[in-house]
Amino acid sequence: MKEIKVLGSGCAKCVKTAESIQRVARDSGIPVNVTKETSPEAMLKYGVMSTPAVVVDDQLVHSGSIPPRKKIEEWLK
Repeated sequence: MKEIKVLGSGCAKCVKTAESIQRVARDSGIPVNVTKETSPEAMLKYGVMSTPAVVVDDQLVHSGSIPPRKKIEEWLK
């Protein structure tokens, strides 16, 4: 199972990012565990400068915008 973290303040873009990832995973039949991290410590740990940011299996893969569906599909492979 993929472990995915959405890092951010809890803003609308962060919420939408988490929902998009869950939707794409569900549509693809891929089990994921999506969590939201709002602590500044988590963002510092991954060197995030802009949110929302996405961490897949402990690797920062995206930051600064809501990721497009194609990108999410690539992360889930």
